[in-house]
Amino acid sequence: MTHTILEDAHAVILPAFAETRLSDACKTFLDRGGVSILLGESREEYVAREMSDKRRHSETPETFRRVVTDAKSHAENLLVAVDQEIGGTCRMHDLVPQFHEASELATTSDAEIEDLARRIGRACSDKGVNCFLAPVLDLLTGENPWLKGRTFSTDPELVGRISAAFVRGVQSAGVAATAKHFPGFHNIARDPAIDPNAMVTDPPESFEAGFGPFRDVIASQVEMVMVGPAITRAFDPHRAALRSKPVVDILKDDLNFQGIVLADDLDSKATMRGDSIQTVALDAINAGCDFLLLADLETQLSDVAQAVAAAASDNRISRTGLSASANRVRELARKYRTGA
Repeated sequence: MTHTILEDAHAVILPAFAETRLSDACKTFLDRGGVSILLGESREEYVAREMSDKRRHSETPETFRRVVTDAKSHAENLLVAVDQEIGGTCRMHDLVPQFHEASELATTSDAEIEDLARRIGRACSDKGVNCFLAPVLDLLTGENPWLKGRTFSTDPELVGRISAAFVRGVQSAGVAATAKHFPGFHNIARDPAIDPNAMVTDPPESFEAGFGPFRDVIASQVEMVMVGPAITRAFDPHRAALRSKPVVDILKDDLNFQGIVLADDLDSKATMRGDSIQTVALDAINAGCDFLLLADLETQLSDVAQAVAAAASDNRISRTGLSASANRVRELARKYRTGA
């Protein structure tokens, strides 16, 4: 099937929102070629690393099935993503089996981790969710208000082993996994979401240990890798990782990752650094990202899709590359299609 440039531009955007209902803008987005949604959380829940009591008490399996059914009435093949991390942000809260406490992971076998991840994946797939933005692989060696409470070890071998088992388990249950946040944000004193000056200033060798877990999950055929939202000065002193071709090239060339490269939140302050959201989107695509995480706010979905389509039309981004990325996202949605 041949798709238009505008359909391809919509297919490479992952719209995020905190509600369990589709906005009119999101429905239009799906009607025009979008193939994904991210059922996110509020800023307060994100900071607290847990879902609110109100959400826990009001959401049921049918809550998710309804929103997925609504979305599928606009886009039959659909990726429905959530943050379901190993002990960090768990969007599905009490509706699915819980992961082990961090203190127990070192003594838990790969087979046990894989089995538990499979059960979590099946419980989510039953509700229409077929993509996790997890596991978190960053090895925190210094300050990190952004990822505090979302990691479970600084031992690269343990993180790699547990995360690879998690990937195998959830993907065998019909849920695509996403490793994050490349190239690893081990020491970043400020929160990239709210501070334009957040960056990692450590030297190149400080990243080497953190590449190990990414290699482990790539060997386990993780479907996606998310590139992070702030500058890693060792590799590119001018642009956030997700906007940086040198950073994405490390992932693709040095680590030989051949799956989908997902750009983290385009509107993080440390990503934008005063630029427009459209400029950030085009930079991410030119850097080698296939898929763009974008908040469903006001007219952002339409604005970015139009900008991407226009850029492909006048060769500011590759038309062939855009089509290839869009088809990869569509194929992932088909591969993990759920019946919900």
